Amino acid sequence: MMLETILRLKNLAAVVDIIIVATILYWFMLTFKGTKAERMIWGLAVVVIVYFVSLRAELITLHWILSNFLGSIVVFIIVVFQQDIRRALVQVGRPFSMREAPVTGELIDEVVKAVASMARDKTGAIIAIERAIDLTDLIGSGVELDARLTRELLLSVFNPSSPLHDGAVVVRRGRAYMAGCILPLTEKELEKPVGTRHRAALGLSEDADAAIIVVSEETGEVTLVIEEKVFSGMNTERLQRELRALFSGKGAKTGVIFPWQAAK
Repeated sequence: MMLETILRLKNLAAVVDIIIVATILYWFMLTFKGTKAERMIWGLAVVVIVYFVSLRAELITLHWILSNFLGSIVVFIIVVFQQDIRRALVQVGRPFSMREAPVTGELIDEVVKAVASMARDKTGAIIAIERAIDLTDLIGSGVELDARLTRELLLSVFNPSSPLHDGAVVVRRGRAYMAGCILPLTEKELEKPVGTRHRAALGLSEDADAAIIVVSEETGEVTLVIEEKVFSGMNTERLQRELRALFSGKGAKTGVIFPWQAAK
């Protein structure tokens, strides 16, 4: 009986082990899906397969070359995939971040009014409202404002004649923290080309949980990006509703991806 119990426990442990490894591999594949790193991972998989084939077929020279290459694979992975590894670790740590960014209904109203005005005039803009994850290490050059966030301020910053209009405004703790910021562009291959602002919003959303609002200067369309979820075709009422839900702790209700991906 004891032997059967031990064997049963071993089998259970093996099943749990397989489930954990399969879950990690599945998450790993989802994390890098659509990025340049995905192709490199498949390339490494081919190298590993050839390594074992050369071992079986006793291809001594090829096996020796691949053995030396795979011997330093850890260093190779860290150097080549450092940005993707950092992004994956950020995603793992998101649920444990307890930092709160106070955003009041008044601030949301100011942002929505400014966005509505810019959408009507087809003025390009990108606004990143910081949440739990600090954006300091993710944003490039910019001008520190630390000013009270108002509709007038946003309209002034994104005025086409302003030297800061091409960059993003970062909102921190209810204030306009920086303007003219350069955001990281996504490396994912999208099915349809998008503008730099949309790529920047997606790039930042891959590394942080900020609520990023984009106004297209070509169509005036308003897009909300949150943690790689893209809410396109936002009107004033819906944008206000989604932001209020998000910053009240309820989270955004529906993830609407880009229209050209909706059929998937």
